[in-house]
Amino acid sequence: MSDQHSFETLAIHAGNTADPLTGAVVPPIYQVSTYKQDGVGGLRGGYEYSRSANPTRTALEENLAALEGGRRGLAFASGLAAEDCLLRTLLTPGDHVVIPNDAYGGTFRLFAKVASRWGVEFSVADTSDVTAVRAALTPRTKAIWVETPSNPLLGITDIAAVAGVARQAGVRLVVDNTFASPYLQQPLALGADVVVHSTTKYMGGHSDVVGGALVVGDPELAEELAYHQNAMGAVAGPFDAWLVLRGIKTLAVRMDRHDENATKAADLLTRHPKVTQVLYPGLPEHPGHEVAAKQMKAFGGMVSFRVAGGEEAAVEVCNRAKLFTLGESLGGVESLIEHPGRMTHASTAGSLLEVPADLVRLSVGIENADDLLADLTQALG
Repeated sequence: MSDQHSFETLAIHAGNTADPLTGAVVPPIYQVSTYKQDGVGGLRGGYEYSRSANPTRTALEENLAALEGGRRGLAFASGLAAEDCLLRTLLTPGDHVVIPNDAYGGTFRLFAKVASRWGVEFSVADTSDVTAVRAALTPRTKAIWVETPSNPLLGITDIAAVAGVARQAGVRLVVDNTFASPYLQQPLALGADVVVHSTTKYMGGHSDVVGGALVVGDPELAEELAYHQNAMGAVAGPFDAWLVLRGIKTLAVRMDRHDENATKAADLLTRHPKVTQVLYPGLPEHPGHEVAAKQMKAFGGMVSFRVAGGEEAAVEVCNRAKLFTLGESLGGVESLIEHPGRMTHASTAGSLLEVPADLVRLSVGIENADDLLADLTQALG
């Protein structure tokens, strides 16, 4: 499909070719492991075994590439499976990566507890500070890893500026685009080499699937990643791929509502006497507001805030919420609340990435905004 179409049109149509046998407008779920060959090596459409390729997964991967403006998309069993494949494709023992000082706990754990045992080293830097990123580079650096907006402190990194640092140093720039989604931000167009997604989140959008993705613009890197994807095997299953593909069709309209509701929630929180700080890039006082406004279409559905009274008060806010469901993950149509220090980011305790104990993170859903604001008000007490 032509990449000249609008995002909303691509989300619905890219990769979603009508079934040639029946004309079904939704790609079938090819729940199959192997494929009949027309003679030895006579493959139909290149399909031989569903770890290597599956038509439902192919549809999703074509859709992902179109939405991110990349040459190729690859779908995985989880976001961390995608990250693991990327690390083992880009790196060898002795290599070095610069990672953010505010990264998802699972990403930090992958570097600190898994990749480090394989001989991969990393340094932590404030990626919102280009000078700090440049200073963290070493002769063995092979990649700079960025989350923007970051998880859970909603930090903003200037992708184009860091891409310039990466190009000058001859290293790859990886951008985790999970919080923004390709509807709000397209890192490849800003100079990134690889985009990472947990498709579990906004792409799937309904808290009913776990998945991950990589999208790249370099065809040579794409082939290397595809080789490792097949060799390592953590691929998205056909039903999971189908669920993500279905979720993406409403991504644009969902993200508009997430952003609208999150803006209202952030405004309420800034005025509440029991909230000491609100972290949302849509607020003019956010230190990354101008950069976010430059590189994002809108500011997204994630809001974090700090509570007067410390850790126990933050935990109590989470426990008192009713409409906001206490749970990990994010990006679904329903609103979620969590305490990162004890939940999603517990693995960062004692490290440079440890999150404030008084922090609460919201994934603001698409419910009625007045209902959400009333729940936040009663939860804060």
